[in-house]
Amino acid sequence: MNNIQLVAYKTIVKKEVLRFSRIWKQTIIPPVITNILYFIIFGSLIGERIGEVENYSYTDYIFPGLLLMSVITHSYTNTVSSLYISKYHRYIEELLVSPIENYTILIGFITGGVIRGLAVGIVVILVAQFFVNFKISYIPITLLIIIFSSILFSMCGFLNGLFANDWDDINIIPTFIMTPLTYLGGIFFSISMLPDFWQGLALANPILYLINGLRFGMLGISDVSIYLSFLIIVSALLIMFYLCLYYLNNGRGLRY
Repeated sequence: MNNIQLVAYKTIVKKEVLRFSRIWKQTIIPPVITNILYFIIFGSLIGERIGEVENYSYTDYIFPGLLLMSVITHSYTNTVSSLYISKYHRYIEELLVSPIENYTILIGFITGGVIRGLAVGIVVILVAQFFVNFKISYIPITLLIIIFSSILFSMCGFLNGLFANDWDDINIIPTFIMTPLTYLGGIFFSISMLPDFWQGLALANPILYLINGLRFGMLGISDVSIYLSFLIIVSALLIMFYLCLYYLNNGRGLRY
């Protein structure tokens, strides 16, 4: 990345960070309130009746999934909303006619989404100190899973932003795909509790591998192989990066 591309990258990232940090009451506070409710309702109230899951309290067991859900949701939301707004107000055209490479634009938007996702994740971890027995069994695995997941869903948001033609379009994937897959991905339960048929169906859910990867990193337990989790995550990253760059190079959906 030469000097021009580096300056452009830093500028895009700075713009992205300023965009969500200026409205921190809308971007940072809501996930805090949501997770407090999860900890109180599912952890304290329902968790006491459920008891331990794989030798961990129910609150400790669901925490990795709740953390990951917050990170990927806000990584996705930041990128899709930012790209769509740039199309809506047509200032994306200024980037396209400038001597900025498309990969620089893509990486800049992705980085902005990752920073917001990680910022939300840090705040959620701080709040969780009051509810869970916080521990990390494998720090490198935990960090890699969180960062890779954030990058992956930032790219998903970018791809959705390219194809979105109105404000309703940016909510289709979170509402009808991300939310169901997240809740069915093992946040609140182990797939070993499911009948064989539903276990097989659950294994087709890609978010299952993200959640279990993070659960392994934090608690040292997982329903699936950590190597398989990393294989699926890295494969998804490569595929999504190719798709994002391909459609960006072809100008697909960049004219509002």
